[in-house]
Amino acid sequence: MHEPPVCLAEFEELAAKVLPGDIRDFIDGGSGREQTLRANRAAFDRVFLVPRVLRDVSACSTRTTLLGRPAAMPVAVAPVAYHRLAHPDGEPATARAARDAGVPFTVSTLSSVPVEDVTALGGHVWFQLYCLRDHAATLGLIRRAEDAGCRALMLTLDVPWMARRPRDMRNRFRLPPHVRPVHLTADSETEAHRGASGGSALAAHTAMELSAAVDWSYLETLRAASGLPLVVKGILDPDDARRAADVGVDGIVVSNHGGRQLDGAIAGLDALPGVAESVGDRCEIMLDGGVRSGADVLKALALGASGVLVGRPVIWGLAADGERGVRTVLDLLGAEIKDALGLTGCGDVAAARALKTTWPGTSGSALSPVSGRGATAGGPPT
Repeated sequence: MHEPPVCLAEFEELAAKVLPGDIRDFIDGGSGREQTLRANRAAFDRVFLVPRVLRDVSACSTRTTLLGRPAAMPVAVAPVAYHRLAHPDGEPATARAARDAGVPFTVSTLSSVPVEDVTALGGHVWFQLYCLRDHAATLGLIRRAEDAGCRALMLTLDVPWMARRPRDMRNRFRLPPHVRPVHLTADSETEAHRGASGGSALAAHTAMELSAAVDWSYLETLRAASGLPLVVKGILDPDDARRAADVGVDGIVVSNHGGRQLDGAIAGLDALPGVAESVGDRCEIMLDGGVRSGADVLKALALGASGVLVGRPVIWGLAADGERGVRTVLDLLGAEIKDALGLTGCGDVAAARALKTTWPGTSGSALSPVSGRGATAGGPPT
C-alpha cells in the first residue's frame, strides 16, 4: 500500500481490490435481502453522543478490562471463520497483531489453523464454540481449548444451521484446497471442498456438524464442563439475557451474527440497552456487528456494553496487507477511541459508559444513563 489508510472504510475498499469475488461475498455478505446487515450499520448512524466539557482529558486512557483481564482498549477480535480465505498467513497473522495491540483474539471453531498454533504465539486468546451434533466432540474441543491455554470460551447460540446466504448460493461457494476446517471431522472437510449444486458447500458442511437440538439445559451442561469464563454470543432478547445470567455465564455478546443469520433480526445496537438493563451487573455485556469507528465504540459503551467485538474490518486489513494490515486497523481504531474519549470529555473508558445519547427525530432528546450501564428509556425505534 502506498498511502496508508486513515479510516477503517478505506480498508474495505483495499480488500475489495485484492479478494476474489466469491471470497469477498462470503466475508461481506449477509443472509436474505441483507436487511439486518444494513440495519447494524444504520443503528450506529442514527445514534449521537452528547459530549461533556470542562473536564481534564489531558491524559485520556483507552485501557480497560474484558472478562477480568487487562485490555489496551474495549475491543476484542471477533470469531471469524477461515482467515486463510483472506490471506495465506491466516489466523496467526491476525493473532500476532491482536497480541501486540493488547486486545483479545477469538479463535473460531471454523478456524483454518489449529487453536494450539494460535495460543503458542502468546497474547490473550478466547475460543469460540458451536453446538455440535456430537456432544463428545464439543467437550473435546473445550478440553483442547483449555489445554492450549485459551482464557475464555465463547458459545455461539444463533446458528442451529447456517442461514440462506444468496451471495454464497449464487457463487456455489466452497473452500479452496489450501483452506481446511481443522477442528472438524474429515467428512465435514470433504463436504466443505465439494462444489454444491445450486448452493453453498459451507452451508452443507456446517449442517453436518451443528446441532439444532439444544436448549437451556445444554448451556447449563457446558457451564459445568469448564472452569473457564463462559461467554454466550447471539443474544438479542432481554429475557434470554436474563436467563443466561441465571445460568451463570460470565458474559453476553449482543449479536445478530453480523447480519448473517435471521434477515430481519433487530440490530445489535438497538437491542443492547434492553439486554444491559435486564442483567445489570450480573455479567459482562459486549456487542458486535457494524462497529466501524472509535465513536461507534463509545456509542456501544454509553448504551451498556463493556466492549465490542470487531470482525469484518480486521479481515479487510488482513486481506489488504496481512499482519501489517491488521495492525493498522487496530492502531487506527485505538487512536479513534482515544480521540472520541477526549472530544466527549471522557478521561477513560469508565467515563464513556456514563455518556448520554440521543436519537434525533424521536420523542425526547438526551437520554440519561441507567445505573452507569447506558441509556435505555425512550430508545431508538426498532
